[in-house]
Order: sequence, then C-alpha cells, then structure tokens
Amino acid sequence: MEDWITGVVAVLGTLMVLAGATLIVLRTLGRLGGPAAEPDATPTAPRPGAPATSRWQALRRLSPATQLIGWGVVLLVVAAFTVGLISFGINLEAGTQ
Repeated sequence: MEDWITGVVAVLGTLMVLAGATLIVLRTLGRLGGPAAEPDATPTAPRPGAPATSRWQALRRLSPATQLIGWGVVLLVVAAFTVGLISFGINLEAGTQ
C-alpha cells in the first residue's frame, strides 16, 4: 500500500510541476492573458524585524503557476522520503569508562 501511495504522490507532484511550467511558458509566449489582478509592480521585501504576517503575504503574492511548481516539489520530496531516497539519522553516544 505504501508503494501505491508513493507512486500516486510522485505522479501528482510531477504533473503539478509540469502544469506550472506549462502555464509559465504559455503566459510568456502570450497565448494566455496577463494575470487577472497584478498586486503590485514593485514588491517590497519584508523588513528584518517585520512580523510573520508580512512574510506570509509575500508568499501569497506568488503566481498560481509558481505555487503549482512549489507544491509539486513538496509532493516529490514527500515521495522521496516515503521511498527512502532521502533519509537522515542522529547518533548519540555516551562516553562511559
């Protein structure tokens, strides 16, 4: 069952990345209209001491195509963890004599 879930997550992640890339290419070629509501032409970076809400607002300003690519990459990383391609370990030793 774990292999099925991993396969589905990997396929969905790949499709999301490809769909986001396709949207970016089509918009660049002019086959799609411009974004419906462009928030601001000059985005501002959050100040060093800014609250976390302004950082979340910066993430919300990403285009839908970029969000698709981001979520696709997250799904691919989750699939890699599930299969065991990515792993990490912590070793602790107590020096007893």
